[in-house]
Amino acid sequence: MRRLLIAGLVAIAAALVTGCGGKPRPAPLPAGTTILALGDSLTYGTGATPETSYPAFLAATTGWTVVNGGVPGDTAQQGCERMPALVAEHQPALILVFLGGNDILRRRSAGAITEGLAACVHSAQADGKPLVLLAVPSFGITGFDDVPLFAEFAEGRKLPWLSPGLGKLLRDDALRADAIHLNADGYRALAANVARELRRLGYVAQ
Repeated sequence: MRRLLIAGLVAIAAALVTGCGGKPRPAPLPAGTTILALGDSLTYGTGATPETSYPAFLAATTGWTVVNGGVPGDTAQQGCERMPALVAEHQPALILVFLGGNDILRRRSAGAITEGLAACVHSAQADGKPLVLLAVPSFGITGFDDVPLFAEFAEGRKLPWLSPGLGKLLRDDALRADAIHLNADGYRALAANVARELRRLGYVAQ
């Protein structure tokens, strides 16, 4: 009985210090750490200003230095093509990839999206940089819902991913600047969601 109890405690402890797929949880990143937020107009802050974008609010929430790598109109392929230069310039400790929305709007295939995202993954792995994928929603019968492709892509490659809750935010007229972009209050809420999920993953201290 004693051995079984000890074995059970060991198993619980192992579960607490590992994330999905048995990987060790990352250590929380301290204030001042440089993070790269790669994305399109939703990262840039279209509908508000760069000072009220989600990367700016995320920096204020975490104390990190968050580089806004958002370019309006970028597809997953275009954004990931820009990533190596941004990583070389800023040497971030973590990369947040929020791409694919423009691919969905342009009705590009799932294969085109995953091929673009794979370029980000390969580049991050080559540089030894951790990467977290943010899921993108698509408009459907029930409203804005996360596209399963992003979770499937991340889980298939054992990558951490999170849902920033963009679909729910876009359902709230008070948080929207237009049909697909948030206003300053919306980006503040988006940043809070991202920070909460990064805390769950271990990157933000509890």
